[in-house]
Amino acid sequence: MSTLIFGHSRPGRRAPGLAPECEEAIDDLPNDLLRKHPPALPEVSELEVVRHYTRLSQQNFSIDTHFYPLGSCTMKYNPRAANHLAMLEGFLGAHPLAPERGRQGFLACVFELQEMLQAVTGMSRVVLNPMAGAQGEFAGMAMIRRYHEMRKDAGRNEVLVPDAAHGTNPASAVMSGFRVREIPTDREGDVNMEALRAAVGPQTAGIMLTNPSTLGVFERRILDIAKIVHEAGGLLYYDGANLNAILGRVRPGDMQFDVLHLNLHKTFSTPHGGGGPGAAALGVGPRLEPFLPVPFVARSEAGGLVWVEEGDRPETIGRLSAFMGNGGVLLRAYVYARLLGRQGMRRVSEYATLNANYLARELEAAGFELAYPRRRASHECIVTLKREAREWGVSAMDFAKRLLDYGVHAPTTYFPLLVPECLLIEPTETESPETLDAFVLTMTKIREEVQNDPERVRNAPWTTPVRRLDDVRAARELDLAWHPQGGLDKA
Repeated sequence: MSTLIFGHSRPGRRAPGLAPECEEAIDDLPNDLLRKHPPALPEVSELEVVRHYTRLSQQNFSIDTHFYPLGSCTMKYNPRAANHLAMLEGFLGAHPLAPERGRQGFLACVFELQEMLQAVTGMSRVVLNPMAGAQGEFAGMAMIRRYHEMRKDAGRNEVLVPDAAHGTNPASAVMSGFRVREIPTDREGDVNMEALRAAVGPQTAGIMLTNPSTLGVFERRILDIAKIVHEAGGLLYYDGANLNAILGRVRPGDMQFDVLHLNLHKTFSTPHGGGGPGAAALGVGPRLEPFLPVPFVARSEAGGLVWVEEGDRPETIGRLSAFMGNGGVLLRAYVYARLLGRQGMRRVSEYATLNANYLARELEAAGFELAYPRRRASHECIVTLKREAREWGVSAMDFAKRLLDYGVHAPTTYFPLLVPECLLIEPTETESPETLDAFVLTMTKIREEVQNDPERVRNAPWTTPVRRLDDVRAARELDLAWHPQGGLDKA
C-alpha cells in the first residue's frame, strides 16, 4: 500500500464533497501570481481519501497504542478529562482581547495554576507566558542578564553549563549574549566540584543545570553548587525538563535556584509529540521578580483578576508572544494539577522513579550494562550498548530500529553524548508492571538476536511501512515534494 495519496490517483476520479465552494473567480490577483498550469493534485474518491489517511494514522506509534519509553521527554499518558474540559465552549469561544470582566473564569484557572506551580517549585512567583520550554529558558537567561545589568555588573558574561546538560541550555545562554563554559561531570554522574570552583569568578553570570540531570541521577551536592555559584556572584538556572522525577517531593527553590522553567507539555498533561504544542511555566526567586515577562495574572485591589502588563512592570524584559502563552495547554495543565492534588503529584514522582529503577535492575539482570550501576536511577535509566557494539557490531540505533518491529517506540538514542551507545529509557509513572516486564523481555529477545543473527538487527526494522532510511542522505538531500515522474525520488 502506498504511503502517498498520489499512489491511489486515477484520471477522472473526484471527491466533490471535499472541494471548497468558490462561486466566482478572483479577478484582481496580479498576473505574476496566477498559475500557468493546474496544480498537481491527486485524483481520488472521497472514500479513498478517508481510508488512506485512516490507515496511515493506524500505523503511527503513539501513547494511545504503544509503549513509549522516550527518555528525558516524559511521553506519558494524559487523562482525557483534561482534553475535554479544556475544550469547553466557554474556553474555546473566548477571544484573548475580550474585557477582563468577561474572562474571569479563564483568568481564575491561570491564576490558580500559577499559585499551584509556585507551591510545588518553591519559587516566589510563577508566570505562564512562555510558549515552550526553550522560550522559557531564553526568558530566564534574559532576566539573569538584566539582573547583572541593573547592578552595573556588566563583566559577568559567562554561563557555566555541565557537559551533561540539555542542548538547549548553551543555545539559550549564547542567544542571551553570554559565553558558555563547560563543566565536566565525574565518573558517578555528579558535577565535578573542583572544576566548578576553578571556573567561577567575577565573570560568572550563572550556571544552568537540571536536577536530576540528563544522566538520570540526582545531583547530590546541589546545595554546595549553589553556595559556590552564589558566593561568586552568579545565579542558578533550573531546567525543569526532568521535574517528573521530583514532583511533590523536592522543590527547586529549596535547592537555592533563582529561576526555572517547567515543561507543562511534558510533566503536566499535554503531549508534545510531533513538535508541539508547547507551553512552559517560568518561576523566579525574589531577586528576579521585577524582571518577569508579561502578561501574567494577578489579583487587583478590588478583588478581581487582571492582566499585569508592561505599564505595571517597568523593569520587565517584555512580552514573549502576542498574547499570553498557549491557553489550551495551560488549561490542560490546570485540570491535571487539580485532578492530582498535592498527594497525587507526589505519587507521580514516586511511581516514575520506582518504574525506572525496576527497569534498570531487570535489564541489568538480563545482561545489559547500566551506565551508572552504583547510582539509583531517577525517573529514567541509561543502558550502554558499547559491549554489544564492540563484540557483535550492533549499535544502539540498531536496537532502537528493531524495537519498532516488536511494537515499542524506541528510547532516546545517543543522548547524553557522554555515554557510548546510549539508550536513555523513561517508563514514566503511568505504565503497568506487565508493560515493563514485556519491555524487558523484548530487549532480551533482541539481545539474543544480536548474538545469533546480528544482521537481522542491523537491518531492522522489517515490519514498518517504511524500511530503514539512509540517515545521512535524508539529512543532506531531504526532498519532501512529490514529483509526477518519479514520486519521492530522494531520502
